[in-house]
Amino acid sequence: MSLKFGPAGNSKSFFEMGYKHSLDVPKYLNKIGLNAFEYQCGRGVNIGEEKARQFGAAAKDAGITLSLHAPYYISMSSIDEDKRLNSINYILSSARAADAMGADRIIVHTGSCGKISRTEALELAIDTMRLSLSALDEEGLSHIHICPETMGKVNQLGTLDEVLSLCEIDERLIPCIDFGHLNARDLGFFKTFSDYESVFTSIGDRLGNDRLKSFHSHFSKIEYTAGGEKRHLTFEDTVYGPDFEPVMELAYKYCDSTRFICESDGTQAEDAKQMKDYYEKLI
Repeated sequence: MSLKFGPAGNSKSFFEMGYKHSLDVPKYLNKIGLNAFEYQCGRGVNIGEEKARQFGAAAKDAGITLSLHAPYYISMSSIDEDKRLNSINYILSSARAADAMGADRIIVHTGSCGKISRTEALELAIDTMRLSLSALDEEGLSHIHICPETMGKVNQLGTLDEVLSLCEIDERLIPCIDFGHLNARDLGFFKTFSDYESVFTSIGDRLGNDRLKSFHSHFSKIEYTAGGEKRHLTFEDTVYGPDFEPVMELAYKYCDSTRFICESDGTQAEDAKQMKDYYEKLI
């Protein structure tokens, strides 16, 4: 199986099972039966190079595929020029950490629209993305893929169309499709199987089959209000969705190396295993 499944950060069970240190993560994931992990740097890249290399070596030995979530405060669409250009430095530091641990993807939030139009915000984000790619090239990190993420709040930049537009500027850019975010920002978008399939076909139509087969994905059930995303839930929720089963069936149809990272609230490893188990029944 070439699809990868794993959690974003550690479930509560990581600590309940007696694990304490990041170097224990690969062992824990093997015990759960998972093969991917997304290292969380949402509040800043605070892992040193040596520790990153140790963590990466442990993950490699355990057969765990790594990605890294860049800081949440990145704002590629900010009208504040200093803030926007500083985002390039945050992306660069994320790429350095990812490279040290052997991860080849960093996941990035692109920002919000604020007081400008969505079109203007997207234009700024595209410019920042181009500058970020150049910065990676200059440092010999062109092999690190930036994955702009679909976002869950209405005022954030990150509709499916906006993320695909960002990814169209360079083939190295891989979309991070967060199904929970897409569902939340449209106040319950996923109602039919066709709704789910439209996401897959849009990726293929806009970016081609290679990126359709290997896109990055976040998945969780998310409570939402009129403004979109409110809070992440677990797979036990029966109110908000979305459902993971149609996504797995479509991944079986369209994908061959997609990474599914679960962001459930405290049960992300267990819920990722549910996705993996369901997928394995299809193959």
